[in-house]
Parts: sequence; C-alpha cells; structure tokens
Amino acid sequence: MKIGPHTLANAVFVAPMAGVTDRPFRQLCRQLGAGYAVSEMVTSRRDLWNTLKTSRRANHDGEPGPIAVQIAGTDAAMMAEAAAYNVDRGAQIIDINMGCPAKKVCSKWAGSALMQDEPLAIAIAQAVVQACEPHGVPVTLKMRTGWAQTHKNAVALARAFESCGIQMLTVHGRTREQGYGGFAEYETIREVKNAVRIPVVANGDITTPEKAREVLAYTHADAVMIGRAAQGRPWIFREIAHFLDTGTHLAPPLVAEVRKLLLEHLQDHYALYGEYTGVRTARKHIGWYVNRLPGGVQFRATMNGIEESGEQLRAVATFFEELQLHTDRMPAHKAEHHIEEEAVELNA
Repeated sequence: MKIGPHTLANAVFVAPMAGVTDRPFRQLCRQLGAGYAVSEMVTSRRDLWNTLKTSRRANHDGEPGPIAVQIAGTDAAMMAEAAAYNVDRGAQIIDINMGCPAKKVCSKWAGSALMQDEPLAIAIAQAVVQACEPHGVPVTLKMRTGWAQTHKNAVALARAFESCGIQMLTVHGRTREQGYGGFAEYETIREVKNAVRIPVVANGDITTPEKAREVLAYTHADAVMIGRAAQGRPWIFREIAHFLDTGTHLAPPLVAEVRKLLLEHLQDHYALYGEYTGVRTARKHIGWYVNRLPGGVQFRATMNGIEESGEQLRAVATFFEELQLHTDRMPAHKAEHHIEEEAVELNA
C-alpha cells in the first residue's frame, strides 16, 4: 500500500490518540509490526506552536519514516499554515483530524464537529492540499461516519475530499454522537470504499486478528487502524499482520520480552517528558500492561504512589520478574464477549 510516494510496510496502522501516541509509543508500535503511525493531533493555532505540549507532540527524533503529522483546527487558512509549518519541520504526510469526538475539541467546532459544516470541511481539505502540493507531501484525512445517526454524511464527504486531492481516508465506524460507546458499524465504511478510488482505512473495535480479517473482507478496505486495543498490548500489530499473511496465530509474547519492551519504553518516555511529568504520564501505560495480569490491580494502586523514575522502573522490573516465575508467556488475549458477538453478526 502507498500514500503518495511512500510505500508502507503493511496494512495494519496505529491510530492517532491524544495523550497516547507520542513518539516513544509510535516507535514501539512500529517496532512491533505496525506498518504506519500518525502523531497525536497538533493544533493549527500559531500561538500554541512553541508550547511544551505541542513541541513534544511534534517530536520525531529517530522515528522511522514516513513521518505523519495530524493537524486539527477550524480555519482553512490556519490549517494550511499549520500544514506548511509541520512540513518544514520534517512531516512527510499531513493528516487532517475530522474524527476526534472529544468535547473540548468539538466544542470549538474542530475534529468530528467539522462534519456538520460540509463547506468548511471541504475548504479545509482544499487549503491543506494546496499548501502541501508544492512540497510533494500527500494529505490524508480521518473522519467518522457522520455527526449523528440521522446525519451520516461520510460517503458524500469522501467523494468531495477525493476531488480535493486527499490521498487516503480513514473512517472510524461511529458517529460523533456515539463517542466510543456502542458498537462500530462497517456498512458506512464499505460504502465509502465503494464510492472512491483512493485507499480507505477501517477503524473502530478491531481488537483481534480475526476481527481485522472480517472487517477487511466485509468493507474491502485497504488497511485497518488499531487504537485502544494497542494500549498495553502493542504487539497486537505483529499478531494481526502475521494472521492476515498466514492465517495462523503467533504465540503470546514471552514475559521476558514484554518486561524488556516496557522498561525501554519507560526510559524513552522519561527522556521525552522529563522526570516529574514522565513518571506521572507513564502510569497509564503501565496500568494498561498489567490491567489483566495476576496482581495487576494491586500493582496499579502501588504504582500511583511512586514519584521517582528509578523506583518506578524497579517496581515494573520486579513485577514482571515475579510473573515470569509463574508463566513464560503473557496470557492469550480474549476479546470482550460483545465484540465477539458483533463479529459474528458481521459475517451473517
């Protein structure tokens, strides 16, 4: 699969997630089999470009290409300027955020709120494409199925975006109204794929290799994008890629491998955020890793009281060393029951 001049390693992608897909996490996911990763969204507001938060989000040191930066905003000219700014700083692909359902984003009419204003959404796409075209930088776009159940306009917008020069579309199978509740639906994604010639990526509730295969078969999408299922389980990318290639499952990772990966991830995390912020923001990642492990709930409670990186590293190392005394491999992942039921319905 290609985005502009860039050939991607496979068709299993990391979804951009604010507060999660920073550079250390993206690099980890790429290391563990993801074919493509997009940054956390970067604001189009010029007055915030030099803030610590934005500079961290725009950090791509040592990251394998293509470097993809997601931008968010509500003004076509500002979005074009933000695209050019990030291209000047190394972005090789620009992604437009029209999928974020967060209230603090949508209240400013950014993210998926833009799907309510089709002329503005199209104007933003046109402006960003025009800003990137002279540099040979392709523009992609992530959106939802629509604003609400009664306002699903993804197909109409997809056609318009393709006409503007957007080179890939990712569709999360929920409306803005749903947030992350209920089930993702894939019929709209299939309709979008049938309506355009550019690559289409399916996103939403893809938690297992079997679900990835079912969604690809149903929608005819060109790739899948994994978000929340990768939290605490970044090896999901190699599991899905292997299953799509061979039809067979990889064994769960060794506990020793996960221990090493997490400790290296934490050190990279501290290097980006510093001691104080790094220790605190690392807690969520650690919590996701241990959540379903024996003693994980108690360990999370202990972890939340640790305020020094060295102590945090030692505690994590000890937890996984003790786990390794009882099992060589991580427990096999089991999808939530409702996801399995929904997957059966997908094939019906």
